Amino acid sequence: MFSWFKTGSLGLQHVLAMYAGAVIVPIIVGTALELTPTQLSYLISIDLLTCGIATLLQVWGNRFFGIGLPVMLGCAFQAVAPMIAIGNKYGMTAIYGSIIASGIIILLLGGLFGKLARFFPPVVTGSVVTIIGLTLIPVAIQDMGGGPGSEDFGSLQNLALSFGVLAFIIIMNRFFTGFLRAVSILIGLIAGTIAAAFMGKVSFQGVFDASWFHMVQPLYFGAPTFHLPAILTMTLVAIVSVMESTGVFMALSKICDRELTERDLARGYRAEGLASIIGGFFNSFPYTTYSQNVGLVQLTKVKKRSVIAVAGIMLILLGSVPKIAALTMLVPTAVLGGATIAMFGMVVASGIKMLGTVDLNQHENLLIVACSVGMGLGVTVAPTLFDQLPESIQILVDNGIVAGSFTAILLNVVFTLGKKRKHDVQVQPAVAKETPELGV
Repeated sequence: MFSWFKTGSLGLQHVLAMYAGAVIVPIIVGTALELTPTQLSYLISIDLLTCGIATLLQVWGNRFFGIGLPVMLGCAFQAVAPMIAIGNKYGMTAIYGSIIASGIIILLLGGLFGKLARFFPPVVTGSVVTIIGLTLIPVAIQDMGGGPGSEDFGSLQNLALSFGVLAFIIIMNRFFTGFLRAVSILIGLIAGTIAAAFMGKVSFQGVFDASWFHMVQPLYFGAPTFHLPAILTMTLVAIVSVMESTGVFMALSKICDRELTERDLARGYRAEGLASIIGGFFNSFPYTTYSQNVGLVQLTKVKKRSVIAVAGIMLILLGSVPKIAALTMLVPTAVLGGATIAMFGMVVASGIKMLGTVDLNQHENLLIVACSVGMGLGVTVAPTLFDQLPESIQILVDNGIVAGSFTAILLNVVFTLGKKRKHDVQVQPAVAKETPELGV
């Protein structure tokens, strides 16, 4: 009995460590796309459920898919900005069409990604992650004021809530370590929501109205639609996620004293692709490995896959109870903004950290970073710049993330093609002190 209690407690700890990152993505995306409370409640519930399914697929580990390591999966944070952009331009169904298509590409080409990794060195992936983070910062700033278009935008109450939450998270990270630091975002959101309730900014009606149980509804938002620019965008995001997951897999393999082969990595990539296909079919999100949970494995020294399997089952059960999702929806926009300014900033910091493994004494690397980040931000600031170009070319330049990513990939090929170039110095992340512990 004690053994089961211990396994369950360790599994719950893994759920809590990744819970904030798991639920904040549907909240951000759903709010940005102006979903109804009912739709947002479904999005949060199905996301938690699919996180559990994705985790079990990866932990299972068989001859076709699954890395077979104690790794947790959650919605890919890099996909937030692209999903919002796709949803605003083509609609919700296009988001899921692009997720399904990118998942199929990763699933089919999983065995090739180890060989294609040279086209996505840290100078490329670091630039892409930095661009994604920088494009998200304005969203957080708007939320800190209460959300764009809100009547009380920038009010003292909203600013007090947002900066109060940010200060709380900073204090948690200053004076605590390990598990408490890992869940600082979640605790900050809870504390901010309680404070907002005393200000009269929280309504519990949605919790009372939500049901206790619901069945999964595939294609909840409609049949997926497929648009080439959207698919290209999400595929680039998926490739970046795969490259980041490789680092997580390597770190876990060292903790678990297990040598990984190309076939192991291919099975891990296929599991992520399959998880994204399921996510698109259930109308949730693309999925990737969560590095903060690797920190927990190293911290607790518990390497059993059974603990992660229990965590996955817990997520499935949580996703089947809409009242839990409704509780998550209580978070006011200003409170969310205070948390996301830290989280989005951490995305930028993660990109910079990846670039820190790059030899920036090489002029080519500096130029790749400069041009890709400059192009990505430029197109984000002036999205109509290339409206006069043919539509076939606009596919590559009408989105800041795509434009910046394509620039980084192209320049990397230009500078490496037919030329021996020093490899970038790659440093394994110190997962016990991983900066994404804030929930990213």
